[in-house]
Amino acid sequence: MSQAHAAAPAIEPVSFNQFSRDFDGFAQRLGGSFARYGFAVISDHGIPQDRIDAAVAAGKAFFALPEDEKRKYKLPVGGQRGYTPFGIETAKGAEHYDLKEFWHVGRDLPPGHRFRSHMPDNVWPDADVPGFHETVGWLYDALDQMGLKVLEAIAAYLGLEPRFFESTVDFGNSILRLLHYPPVPKDGPHIRAGAHEDINVITLLLGAEEAGLEVLDRDGRWLAINPPPGALVCNIGDMLQRLTNHRLPSTTHRVVNPAPERRGFPRYSTPFFLHFNSDYEIRTLPNCVDAEHPDRYPQPITADEYLQERLREIKLA
Repeated sequence: MSQAHAAAPAIEPVSFNQFSRDFDGFAQRLGGSFARYGFAVISDHGIPQDRIDAAVAAGKAFFALPEDEKRKYKLPVGGQRGYTPFGIETAKGAEHYDLKEFWHVGRDLPPGHRFRSHMPDNVWPDADVPGFHETVGWLYDALDQMGLKVLEAIAAYLGLEPRFFESTVDFGNSILRLLHYPPVPKDGPHIRAGAHEDINVITLLLGAEEAGLEVLDRDGRWLAINPPPGALVCNIGDMLQRLTNHRLPSTTHRVVNPAPERRGFPRYSTPFFLHFNSDYEIRTLPNCVDAEHPDRYPQPITADEYLQERLREIKLA
C-alpha cells in the first residue's frame, strides 16, 4: 500500500499556454518546479486527446494478444525495441522484478547514419494490430516535439541559449514506452514499478487512467502525482542531473499497487524517455559549478556509455 501522506503538497501545474505568451515566465515556473521536486506538471499541453487515445488503444490491443503472439516481437537488442515480457525489468538494486510488460518504439534513422550500429530499426506488430505503426509512431513524434519545447524552457532557466539542447538530442536514442501493468490479485513483495530514477535527459508522461505514481520528496514523504486531464508529467533524468551538477535533481519515484477495490483494473501509461545523441559528451555545465557547488563529475562520459552501464543495472542489457 502507498505511504503517501494525505496532506503532502501538490505539484502546481504550469500551463503550456504560457510558453508562447510569456516564455520567460514559463521557463522560470517550470524550472523552479524541476529544481524543487525534479518533477513538473504541464497543463494544456495541446496534444490532441483523440490521437493519444488511438495510440493507447493500439497498445491495449497488443497487450491483449496471446503470450506466444506477443513474444514474436521480443528482440535481442537490450529491450530497446519491440516487446519486453512481464517479469524482466527490475529497479536498480531491487530484489523483486516490476509487475509490468511493455513495448518500445525508438527513433527512425536515415540509411547510413552513424548510430545505426547500436540503434536498430523499429519492429511493428501491424499484422496482429492493424494501424499500430501509424498511431503509435505519431505519438512518438508528438512527444519528441514537446520534449524540445520543454528543453527550450530548461535551457532558458539555466541561463543558456534557448536552443542549446536542440543539437544534443536531434538523433538521440529516445524511447516511447507503452506500459501495461496487469491487475494485482493479492499482496506480495512485487509492486508495479519499484523506486527508481530515470536514466535519460527528461521523461514526458501523459496521464494514466489509474493512479499509482508517487515521487519521493526531500522530507522522505511520498507525493502522489495525479495530473489533471489534458496535462502531462515531466521529470528530470540522471543524464540532465549529471550535466547540471544536481542543480536539477533526478528524483526517486515509483508506481505503487492499487487499493484493494482497484486491484482488478489494469494500468496503462506512455512515458517518453528523451535521450541525448549517443556520442554527446555529458560534461558538467560550467555555469552549474562554483565554490559552493564543486563539480561532482570531473570525468565526462558519452551518453551511450552511460546508457549501457545503466541498462545492465536494471537487467535490460
